[in-house]
Amino acid sequence: MKRLVIATRGSALALWQAEHVKARLAAVAPELVVELNVIKTSGDLIVDVPLAKVGGKGLFVKEIEQALIERTADLAVHSMKDVPAELAPGLSLAAISTREVPWDALCARERTTLDTLKKGAVVGTSSMRRQAQLLARRPDLQIKMLRGNVPTRIRKLDDGEFDAVVLAAAGLTRLGMADRITQELGLETSIPAVAQGVLAIETRDGDDEVRQIVRKAIHDEHTAQKIAAERAFLAKMGGSCQTPLAAHAIPLPDDQVKVVGMCGMPDGTRILKAQVIGALKDAASLGERLADELLAQGAREILDATKL
Repeated sequence: MKRLVIATRGSALALWQAEHVKARLAAVAPELVVELNVIKTSGDLIVDVPLAKVGGKGLFVKEIEQALIERTADLAVHSMKDVPAELAPGLSLAAISTREVPWDALCARERTTLDTLKKGAVVGTSSMRRQAQLLARRPDLQIKMLRGNVPTRIRKLDDGEFDAVVLAAAGLTRLGMADRITQELGLETSIPAVAQGVLAIETRDGDDEVRQIVRKAIHDEHTAQKIAAERAFLAKMGGSCQTPLAAHAIPLPDDQVKVVGMCGMPDGTRILKAQVIGALKDAASLGERLADELLAQGAREILDATKL
């Protein structure tokens, strides 16, 4: 194997992520020639409609997966939070990266926090998860749809379309834009999306040589176990990345982990939360237990009410 092709989206963040993986591959196999196959996905082309109405964040993944199926690429780099609970047949996740800062971040035109934003401030987000938690804390806010890549979203903020926007802190950090963060929104304010801050490397089943080198280059098993809990929660809830669900796994001493979860109405009027603690080696079953806890509180009613 002398050449590998990485399928990636063309946004600034996606290209950063692909170049990061390329550099990691070069570090463990300098003889490899690694190239990028930049693909314009439906999620990139449809920017004037909420993602939840046109297929969710899977729109950022399916054309990338098609490149793997058609063998025009050998591996794909995704933001893990965009990856649906079920992958396309014949494909699997070869590696999970270490996690960048997982929190949501408030970016405001003035140096302010969520609690000190002016009454009735216009806040941009396209996430029902973020919207639910923002309105639970500040029901007076006006939530306005925000689409586009990270620089585009910041430009819309600077142009005065919004008083503040909420983005993933990981993306801002990776693009060298962490200085735009006016407040990191911790667990008490906004539980992150499943797998937020993590990169996923997808390959074809049976491409063992590719899988082996990718795992050597970037895989982090400790992070992968925590992500297994979060994704098991998502799968058990039957949700997508655009449903009002959140889960985050927090490592504890002695190989224990705490998994916290949320399900909420988009208007913030009903927010359900739960947490479970157990052994990290049982991460997937912990995620399912967390789902059971929220379902017992009535989460199914919320999910049914928010289906499009």
